[in-house]
Amino acid sequence: QLTDLLQQYATAFRDPMMLQPPEWFKAFIYCEAFLQLPFFPVAAYAFLKGGCRWIRTPAIIYSTHVATTLFAILAHILFHDFSKLEHAGPQTLRERLVLLSFYLPYLLIPLLLLFTMLCNPHYKHVEKRKRK
Repeated sequence: QLTDLLQQYATAFRDPMMLQPPEWFKAFIYCEAFLQLPFFPVAAYAFLKGGCRWIRTPAIIYSTHVATTLFAILAHILFHDFSKLEHAGPQTLRERLVLLSFYLPYLLIPLLLLFTMLCNPHYKHVEKRKRK
């Protein structure tokens, strides 16, 4: 079952946020469900079709939102005192870095998307001015 798999993951990698999420983490989960997930099929369409420059602004909004939430999550993993929680959290630096390694791709991929949208000449909008 999925609940057993979640329990195994949370125990093996000492991720109490999956079993006992703080309120701010729950808010991020709702943002993911109602803002980020609807973006995926739109982005998949735009990138698979190609030439869709209109995806630039939504992709910038998406990637900055995700990166911002991940900075908070990564800071929580690195600096929070997990010793008072019901479910075991990371205690040593090694345990924190292992847990961090699971969340890090969720930061790196949006940053790559943001870098692409900002720096790739294909997605830069050049306004053509009419000659009089």
